[in-house]
Amino acid sequence: MSTTSYSTSKPDISSNESSTLQTEAQLALPETAHNPTQLDMSNGSTTVKLEHLGPMVIGVDGTLSRISNWEGMTDGEKKATLRIIGKRNEERLKALRAKEGAD
Repeated sequence: MSTTSYSTSKPDISSNESSTLQTEAQLALPETAHNPTQLDMSNGSTTVKLEHLGPMVIGVDGTLSRISNWEGMTDGEKKATLRIIGKRNEERLKALRAKEGAD
């Protein structure tokens, strides 16, 4: 009959070997899912339209964000979202301005 023994001690790894192991374990960032858009501002224009990104959403605390699935929405969904977000953004801006005036 054979017996198996197990050790609970950790292997002795020098700090140099440890950092090498950590470096090898790091993963690279994934490829981008879309083609980046290059902006040409050589004609002197100072305006850039980012309509393809969708509307800015104002958070209750004043932070800004965008709708992540904007490009996948139908025209009807975009129209309804613009109406809802527009109204909500106005209410939030009004509340933030009132709060700022009270401080």
